[in-house]
Amino acid sequence: MKRLFGTDGIRAVAGEPPLDPETVRCFGVALAEVLRAGSKSGRVVLGRDTRESGSWLTDAVAAGLGSRAIDGVDAGVISTPGLAHIVRSCGFDAGVMISASHNPFQDNGLKAFGADGAKLPDSLEQRIEALLLDHGVADPGAGGPRAAADATLLARYVDRLETVLPASRLRGLRVVADCANGAACAFAPRVLEHYGAVVDAIGIEPNGRNINLGCGSLHLAALAERVRATRADVGLAFDGDADRCLAVDAQGRVVDGDHILFVTGTRLKRSGHLRGDALVATIMSNFWLEERLGREGVRLHRAPVGDKYVLEKMVAEDLVLGGEQSGHVIFREFATTGDGVLTGLLLLDAVVDGPSLDAILDDIRPYPQEIVNVRVRAKPDLRAHPRIGPVVRRVETALDGCGRVVLRYSGTEPLARVMIEGQDATSVRRLVTELARVIEEELG
Repeated sequence: MKRLFGTDGIRAVAGEPPLDPETVRCFGVALAEVLRAGSKSGRVVLGRDTRESGSWLTDAVAAGLGSRAIDGVDAGVISTPGLAHIVRSCGFDAGVMISASHNPFQDNGLKAFGADGAKLPDSLEQRIEALLLDHGVADPGAGGPRAAADATLLARYVDRLETVLPASRLRGLRVVADCANGAACAFAPRVLEHYGAVVDAIGIEPNGRNINLGCGSLHLAALAERVRATRADVGLAFDGDADRCLAVDAQGRVVDGDHILFVTGTRLKRSGHLRGDALVATIMSNFWLEERLGREGVRLHRAPVGDKYVLEKMVAEDLVLGGEQSGHVIFREFATTGDGVLTGLLLLDAVVDGPSLDAILDDIRPYPQEIVNVRVRAKPDLRAHPRIGPVVRRVETALDGCGRVVLRYSGTEPLARVMIEGQDATSVRRLVTELARVIEEELG
């Protein structure tokens, strides 16, 4: 079991353990030791989103790396998928993205990537944890080597995005783009404009503290209002590190990751480019997706939550498309991680000369699904718990084979996520409330 890494790296309040300066420097040392054990030559690229803590965290990681003769290169503000692309395409041995994704500015995180541009496997994360927690890595101290800035790296990633679609493919399409006051501010509007879209960009005034604040992929109300008010064709919303994309249609209705997988997956199937006639979603994806894909001759594989696990399943099955309801979508032909701007481009490409998002949403009837987050003080096996387990089984009996219960813990926060899906919205709401209450009473 991992002790520091969650489903998406190490995440905490910046300045507090394990994201205090000393521990972060030691993380740099531990990463360097793991790289040296693998006979790597020693260049690591660092990137960050717009949080005010990003700069000193970059310096702390670089100091730890430098103490073991590993050179850090600072890509500056860049998206997580941008950093992953740079690692793979520019010959770096590893990369560290400093971001807490969709979390508020007080939080930050460390996401480590291997030379292939994919997030480190659990086995390597556990080796880093062991060095940090069990073997007493020594703090090299402040004032060590700093990463050398390279302002050209973001441009290399943007160049890649600007070759994904034919020139002028989105000409005249009216798009509202919510950049979440995060990493997407640096490039997303101009990439959309490169393809001819008429872009109205919001959430583009980062100040270090307003990342994800009432904007971005977790807060779609302002985007929906702007789309309706300006009569735009579509709205795209990214999160703080731009590895997610959600959308809204012209009526302001939410287009989530399940919708995006359906639209892009069926397009790939019809064009003969969906390898294996299958794609990967997670245990959280709504059953309507599996049902509708089946009608199109597409098989749905399910993976644990976390885009690294989606990618692992895609590689194992040799598939080209996978993603999460939350908007992490991986197009394996182009990327090794969820990429919000790439996802937005390929979603728009799929609908620009076909059925509109409005028409597609009109034809989809999701199963009622409710998700409740319960803050917990411990994370035991919920199904084996002496009081919670029997309640879970009673809820599953009540669903009578026409629904499902998904229980999981957040990998980044002290939360139990309770999801119930069924045919009747009132029953689903009642059952999820009952189960969440019992979990709160026992573990809250």
